[in-house]
Amino acid sequence: MDQDITRQLIQQENEEKQALALLLERHLSRQENLFVQKTQMGTTQSYLGSVTLEWLASRVSFALQLQLFRRKYDQKTHNIIRDSETIEELQQRPLDWSRQAHLAQYLAVLKNHKFPPILVVISQDWVNDTHAIEWDSDCRANVSVDDFISLDKNDSIGMLNIGKSYSIFALDGQHRLMGIQGLMELLKTGKLDVYNKDKKATGNPITLDDLIEEYDLDPLVLQSLSKEKVGIEIIPAVIKGETYEEARRRVRSVFVHVNRMAISLSKGQLVLLNEDDGFAIVSRRLAITHPLLKDRDEKDWNSRVNWDSATIASKSTVLTTLQALQDMTEGYLESKFPHWKNKNKKNFISLRPDDQEIEEGLKLLAQLFDGLANLPSYRQLEQGVKTYELRRFNHEKGGGEGNLLFRPVGQIALTQALGFLVFSKNFNLETIIKKLIYFDEIGGFSYMDTSQSIWYGILYDPMKKRIQVSGKKLASRLLIYLLGGVKDDLEKAEIRRELAEARTIKDAATNEEKTIDFQGNFVNPKKVGLPNILVDS
Repeated sequence: MDQDITRQLIQQENEEKQALALLLERHLSRQENLFVQKTQMGTTQSYLGSVTLEWLASRVSFALQLQLFRRKYDQKTHNIIRDSETIEELQQRPLDWSRQAHLAQYLAVLKNHKFPPILVVISQDWVNDTHAIEWDSDCRANVSVDDFISLDKNDSIGMLNIGKSYSIFALDGQHRLMGIQGLMELLKTGKLDVYNKDKKATGNPITLDDLIEEYDLDPLVLQSLSKEKVGIEIIPAVIKGETYEEARRRVRSVFVHVNRMAISLSKGQLVLLNEDDGFAIVSRRLAITHPLLKDRDEKDWNSRVNWDSATIASKSTVLTTLQALQDMTEGYLESKFPHWKNKNKKNFISLRPDDQEIEEGLKLLAQLFDGLANLPSYRQLEQGVKTYELRRFNHEKGGGEGNLLFRPVGQIALTQALGFLVFSKNFNLETIIKKLIYFDEIGGFSYMDTSQSIWYGILYDPMKKRIQVSGKKLASRLLIYLLGGVKDDLEKAEIRRELAEARTIKDAATNEEKTIDFQGNFVNPKKVGLPNILVDS
C-alpha cells in the first residue's frame, strides 16, 4: 500500500513538472516574454532574468539616451554634452570607448569569461508624451510601464513583456554593454575598430581572423558566443501613481547610487586579483614566499608589502608595494618571457601563461631577490632598522638615509636594468650582485638628496625636494652603464649628456640655468662626467 502511494505521488509530481514545462515553453516561445523573478529593495521594484548577448547588444541602449534624463546627447560618443545646462543633470563618468576592444576580446578569447548582471530601465513612448492617456488629470501615471504576468500566488515569478514596443537602457554596466556590442560587431562583420576614449578610430581594426590565429580559437565556438546568456535586472521607468518628475528623480537616483557605490579597485587590489597576467601572478606569489618580502609572525615585524596603495606613507614600515613588485617582476622577466605581454600587438590582450612557465618565472625572480637580500642596505632590516629610516630624505621630518633601494621607483629602475643585463646581454646574476654589494657598501644607493649622489636630479628633484618618477628610465640606463652593459661610445656620450641635463636647475634669483657637479659646484654641463664603471671584485 505504501509503495502504491509513493508511486502515485511520484507520478503526480512528474505530471506537474511536465505541465509546468509546457506552460513555460508556451510563454517563453513568444520572443516578447522574459521569464523573471520580481524583487523589491526599498521603493525600488525590479525583475531579474537572463538574456542572450546578441539580444542585449541589439535591444539595450546607453543610459544617457534615456528621455527621462532630459539631456543634450552626443550621437558620436554616446556621452552627455557638458555645459551649464547639463552639468548637474548627471554625475556619471563619460563612456571610455578605448575599453571596448579589450572587453570584446575578453569575451572572445578567455574561456572562463564572466560579466556580472547589467541593470537596465524599461520604458515606453507614452512616458515622454504628457498628453498620453496613461497620465491622469493630476499628471500621475494610471499604469506602470512594466507588463508583468505572475505565474505564482505570491506574485514573485512570471513573465515580463520586453517586446519591440519597449525601449531598454543600461543604468549600470554600460562598459559591459559596450564590450558585448563590440563582440557582436566582431562576429558579424569580421572586424572591430579600436577607438580612443572619445570614440575616434586609432590604428588598424582588430579582425576575427587575427584573433583566431593569435589565440588558436575555434571559429564555431566563437560564433556560438552570441547565444551565451548574461544576467539582467530591469526596473520600470514609471510606476503607477508617479508623476513624470518623481519617476525621473527615482531612476536618476538609482543611476547615480549604483555608480557611486561601484568603487574602483586600487592598483594593488587589481594585481592581487589578476589571474591572467603572468607578471602579476609571479609577483603575488613571491610576495608571500620570499624572506625579504613575506610577513613575519613575530610581533615586532610588520608587513613588508603594501597590498593596496601604489604609494608608501612617510612613517610606513613596508619595503615596497604590490604594484611596484609587479612592475619589478615585469621589468626583470619581460626579456625572458616577452609573450606574457603583447607589447608588439598592443590591441591584443594577454593570456595566462602555462603553469610550467609561471614556476620558471617564480624561480628566476626568487633567485634575483635572494641576491638583492644580500645587499648591505637590505641586511640592515634584519638588524631591526626600520624601512622609513632608510627611505626618508634627510630634510624630511625625522630624517633618513634617502636610499634608492627603499623607493618603489628606484626598485623598478634597478630590476629593469638587471633584467636587461641578465636576459638580453647574458650577464651572470651572481657577478652583478657582487658589484651591487660593493656599490652599496660605498654609499652608491644612499643620500639621493645630496649633490654627491649620482641619482641627484634623476630620481630626486632638488627644486621640489621630492622623488622624481620621470627619471626612472635614465636611472635604469645609468645602472646598466655602471654594471658594464654599455659598450658603445655614442651611447655613453648620450647618457652623460642626459645626466648633465638632469643636474641642471634654474636659478630662482637670476633665472639662469646652472649645472651642479658631484662636488656641489656650479659648472659647465660638459664638466659633468660619468661615474666609474663597477669592476669585478
